[in-house]
Amino acid sequence: MFNAQKPAPEDLPSARSLFRSTLIALAAAGGILVAIVWPSEYGIDPTGIGGALGLTEMGEIKSQLSEEAEADRRAAEEADESSGLGAAVFALFVGTAQAQEAWRDEVSLTLAPSEGKEVKLVMKKGAVARFAWVAEGGAVNFDLHGDGDGDGGGESISYEKGRAIPGAEGELTAAFDGEHGWFWRNRTGAPVTVTLRAAGDYAEVKRY
Repeated sequence: MFNAQKPAPEDLPSARSLFRSTLIALAAAGGILVAIVWPSEYGIDPTGIGGALGLTEMGEIKSQLSEEAEADRRAAEEADESSGLGAAVFALFVGTAQAQEAWRDEVSLTLAPSEGKEVKLVMKKGAVARFAWVAEGGAVNFDLHGDGDGDGGGESISYEKGRAIPGAEGELTAAFDGEHGWFWRNRTGAPVTVTLRAAGDYAEVKRY
């Protein structure tokens, strides 16, 4: 086994020579940066070397492409925002228009405290009506029921009842020929306005 001999102190580089080498390396790196990298990447050519080597033109092209890409990105973002806003406005408009067309009739009535009122749809057996009603100012008691006409033998039916209800929606299927609808009573101490919207297979709306 051989032992490596340590270099003699006089063979080692001095601190001065190391410092000088470091400065030379930094200067060389700075020169490459200024003369080669800046012209080729950014089109910046303070020394003129990049232009002589054709690097400056390449850098200018890269910078132009980068600027165009950024401009395209911003334009795409603005287009997306504009499209999203337009779609929202369109959806709101279409939704409102469809809602207005969806209901065939709208009836509003105000109930004084302890007062009761009735709205009915004239329907044939098996006919289906869609409805939605809401009470403003307080909840109400209701009875969704039907009464047969003269040819129906005086039939009657209660489909659904509720107490202190703020509103309801759904479908009403007539059990027989006659009048089918709602009786509301206000049990609060203040006036309540009930608004009914209806559509579907019925002949007319009657208020009592």
